[in-house]
Amino acid sequence: MSYIFRNEILVYAIEKIQNKVSQKYDCTFKIGQAELIGISGIEMHNISLKPNNADTLLAVNTIKTKINLFEIITGDLQINNLEMHDGYIQLVKNKNGRNFDAFLKKDTLSTSTSKKNYAKTAYKLISKVLNLIPSEMKLNNLSLKIDDMGRKVGFNMQQLELQNEKLNSKIIVTSASEKQTWLLDGRANPREMKSDLRFHSADTSSIKIPYIEERLGLKSNFKNIHLQLNNIDYSSNELHIDGVASINQFTINHPKIASKDVVIDKAKFDYKFLLGTDFISIDSTSTAQLNEIKVQPFVEYNTEEDTIYKLKIKIPETQAQAFITSLPKGLFRHFEGMEAKGSFSYNLDFEFNKNKPNNLIFDSQFHKNNLQIVKYGEADLEKLNHEFTYRAIENGILQRPIIVGQSNPHFTSYEELPTVLKNAVLTSEDPSFMKHRGFITEAFKQSIIKNIKTKKFARGASTISMQLIKNVFLTREKTLSRKLEEILLVYILENNRITSKERMLEVYFNIIEWGPNVYGIGEAAVFYFNKKPQELNLNECLFLATIVPKPKKFMWQFDATGNQKDYVVKNQNFIKNLMLKRGLLMETDTIGQSIPIQITGNARSFLKIKLVEKDTIQATEEIEF
Repeated sequence: MSYIFRNEILVYAIEKIQNKVSQKYDCTFKIGQAELIGISGIEMHNISLKPNNADTLLAVNTIKTKINLFEIITGDLQINNLEMHDGYIQLVKNKNGRNFDAFLKKDTLSTSTSKKNYAKTAYKLISKVLNLIPSEMKLNNLSLKIDDMGRKVGFNMQQLELQNEKLNSKIIVTSASEKQTWLLDGRANPREMKSDLRFHSADTSSIKIPYIEERLGLKSNFKNIHLQLNNIDYSSNELHIDGVASINQFTINHPKIASKDVVIDKAKFDYKFLLGTDFISIDSTSTAQLNEIKVQPFVEYNTEEDTIYKLKIKIPETQAQAFITSLPKGLFRHFEGMEAKGSFSYNLDFEFNKNKPNNLIFDSQFHKNNLQIVKYGEADLEKLNHEFTYRAIENGILQRPIIVGQSNPHFTSYEELPTVLKNAVLTSEDPSFMKHRGFITEAFKQSIIKNIKTKKFARGASTISMQLIKNVFLTREKTLSRKLEEILLVYILENNRITSKERMLEVYFNIIEWGPNVYGIGEAAVFYFNKKPQELNLNECLFLATIVPKPKKFMWQFDATGNQKDYVVKNQNFIKNLMLKRGLLMETDTIGQSIPIQITGNARSFLKIKLVEKDTIQATEEIEF
């Protein structure tokens, strides 16, 4: 009698699951055969899950487990023993859509306006997931197949065994170009919420991560990953999750990161996550380590009153040479070979209130202790103090050489630069250049605020120091590597008295692009006005200052009669008025300013071409000097 009752419960439980899947996910869930084995054992055959009008999502030949039937009905399911043989999960995306979309729909309960308890919600989810991981299991020939618009990759778990907390597995990974064997081994105890796992290749080769290269153009591989979960504790409405994660010989390559492979020898994260009723954080007792560089991070998302994002980074006292040698290879190639003495420490304090964006906190503090550069790497900043040859790079192509020094007839020394021109360019590009040390904190803050508000990179905070470093020592490639190198090189240049502000400005005025194939103020004065820089008047200086951001488009500032357009004149008047307000100009300096400028140099040919053939401007025509 009890046996019949148990079978009725099994049938009822299966029907309940099938109805729920059908109604909630628009899928058909089938079990070809199911029977009870012993007191709590269940054996099922030919299990499948197929979304209606889509490819099969799951198919398994055999499942054996021991569970309490009443737990299936109540939903409080805990699996203690599991065997699975011959099956697959298949994720497909094609022109008809995705076969797993129904399972990504948000639960209607999530629309509730009640405030979430992050700690409680996370603990429930973690507990539910870990309860579904058997304390004893044996899996054979199970696959995960991914087909993303024809980009295919397969993960075949030939075997996975968890017995007496000891885990071993062997996974065959296949893609269009690779076949690899991965191993996952170590110890795991789902009930005590602890694990110590190592993920590595079956031989001495590195693990190559498939799919993302075809999908995102991102190449990556690593030697091994170590994942350790030491503690999950929920008490007093707080959830603590502690553990360690590390990776060795991690290599990544993407055109937006760097022009070559970026290699991290070893990285380690001793993490301590803390969740409360209204916050999620990485606790400040956590430690991240990149080679020999140690960082103490604090990250928090808080919704107690407003939505607030916090970030604090602390680099304790660190030897400068250890820092340089620990930088990822390929990410800072201009630092390779650099040698330094002394030490430094660093602190960053960032806080953003979503409802009060203008109250943003950005405080960056760098403290050095006898810090000194002994030897430069590829970027020899000392060359700024001597005559050198500069070559711009356009679309990866080296342009003609420009000698920055007296042997160049177009070279203009700092003393020869018209004061009005210097002040006009500084007012337009970097008003506090002569005072700051490479960066303007307030400009960074305003840039962050603007970019967050617009949800895009709408404003930068580049200084003349940064432009100089970018032009002389780096390339114009838009990569993370270039930007990080720019920041570090600017700091070194500005804070180690390598050269004077006057010399920096002198180099800047003699190398920046001022038109198509026009470099430096000496060439620009001739190109536009057939003059020497010293002969430029106020209007001409204002014109040159305002075209610095987009020098190759200067011709669009003029109308069909050859006169500057109204918006251009207004912009130049704005610069002039700022200079008057700041005492950089006297009213007497503006006498005769109402006379329009006249382009008399070779630049006039660009205007003539615009008048005759508006659609065939040769903006890249080379001008010989």
